[in-house]
Amino acid sequence: MSADKGASAPFNGRLAILLAMAMFVLVVDTSLMNVSISAVVRDLDTTVSGVQGAIALEALVSAAFILIGGKTGDLIGRKLAYVLGLLGYAIGAIAMVFAQDLAAIIIFWAIIGGIGASLLLPAMQSLIHGNFEGAQQKRVYALVGASAAIAAAVGPLLGGFITTFLSWRVGFALEAVIIAVVLAGIGLVKDVPYHGDRSIDFVGALLSIVGMGGVVTGILVWQEGGGYVGLIIGIGVLALGLFVFWLRSRKRRGKPTLLDPALFDSKMFRSGASGQLLQQITLGGTMIVLPIYLQMVFEYNALQAGLSIAPLSLSMFAVALLAGRGLKRRPANIILWGFVLVVAGIAILVPIVPIADSGWYLLVPLIIAGCGLGLLVSQLNNYTLSPISDERVSEAAGVNSAAGSFGLSFGLAFAGAIMLATLAFTFTASADASNVLSPEQQQQVSTVLEEDAEIMSNTGLEELLVDETPEVQAEVIRINTDSRIIALQVALFVPILAGLLGVLNAFRMRRLPDPKPSAATEGTMLG
Repeated sequence: MSADKGASAPFNGRLAILLAMAMFVLVVDTSLMNVSISAVVRDLDTTVSGVQGAIALEALVSAAFILIGGKTGDLIGRKLAYVLGLLGYAIGAIAMVFAQDLAAIIIFWAIIGGIGASLLLPAMQSLIHGNFEGAQQKRVYALVGASAAIAAAVGPLLGGFITTFLSWRVGFALEAVIIAVVLAGIGLVKDVPYHGDRSIDFVGALLSIVGMGGVVTGILVWQEGGGYVGLIIGIGVLALGLFVFWLRSRKRRGKPTLLDPALFDSKMFRSGASGQLLQQITLGGTMIVLPIYLQMVFEYNALQAGLSIAPLSLSMFAVALLAGRGLKRRPANIILWGFVLVVAGIAILVPIVPIADSGWYLLVPLIIAGCGLGLLVSQLNNYTLSPISDERVSEAAGVNSAAGSFGLSFGLAFAGAIMLATLAFTFTASADASNVLSPEQQQQVSTVLEEDAEIMSNTGLEELLVDETPEVQAEVIRINTDSRIIALQVALFVPILAGLLGVLNAFRMRRLPDPKPSAATEGTMLG
């Protein structure tokens, strides 16, 4: 069928709307979890670090399997991969509705839901290519991209409202309902056959999973006080090194690879993918520290937390929309200013954290950081994929998406781990220096923090100290307040450092030629 014929064919508006609904659920899911941390902790009698770890694990699973997910769709059919991806997300959402402990969240929401996302994204992109052509195809990509952007912008507010006035379980139940509606219209989807090489690079797939999984899992184990942290991270780093060697070796021998290492021959692609990785580390670190700060320090409910975070997401949405349409500057310069603004906004938060007594103090720095993220969102995807040929842009988009998901999971995990490690150190040091706590109480504090350091609200801590004397209660509350603030400040340096590396990377981009817009990159916003 020619593009002209595709343009004159009736527009399948129902299918386009269903695809947009699927993307909306995919993006809003994590926002709902972020603003519901304190409610989930309370209802399941679990820990903040446990829920934060589950959020990081979900992003990690999506990153580790997304390259394999694209190949799976090639082998079993893109329509079936799309259905299985939706079912994986539905299982995760339904499990959240009925979850009674953290294990259910980890198994069903983080792992099965993460695998569902890794199947869903590549399949959705292929199905849009196969079910729409010409101007209709661009129209659907714009609709699905707008759905993702709106979900990112309103997710904290929507999730906060539902969690506060109904329940976080209701929010996930609504996700399951939307997925059911999307699945009910599966008959509208025409499968897109794959005619390329069906060989599978099993070793490459295994090394990519072990590599990304080892690094982030090691950080999560460290956060939970587990052992063999260095060994786990070392295995991950070694696997990533072997993965690179394996791809190059297979390529030289003319054998199929999980991804084509020749993609990284392009300096623009390498710089763009690095920028995507650093942007997502910055976002992940910020989006785990801020909800914990708001919900554990200010003791905000989900709606108050969502409202406080909204300036970040709303300004990101608005600036991305404006910059993507009308900003006539070098893309590398826009990316540079994006990282500069992100670093400035988060850096301003550091001295504000100790003195703030409400979310209003965060308004200006979050708008600054959100404007920076908006500039990055508007440029990075096209910059990264513009030098890639039309035939390989789908594969390159998968690599770019994997880099972003891995960066998000790393940022979530590392910022959370640094926060808890700093808390344990400062709390123990303050307790040891206290003239109020007895040596036995100081030793008890040290033992507890060594085994299980947690960010706690003062109200929650008061409940644990009910049998202690008023003097001891006041001293422990004082130490908790001071240590918690320092831990949150130190954790903010994770996204700040990632942003500074992004600035350096953007200076390298400025020495490269400007990207030329490619028609093929119209279909990569799903990554």
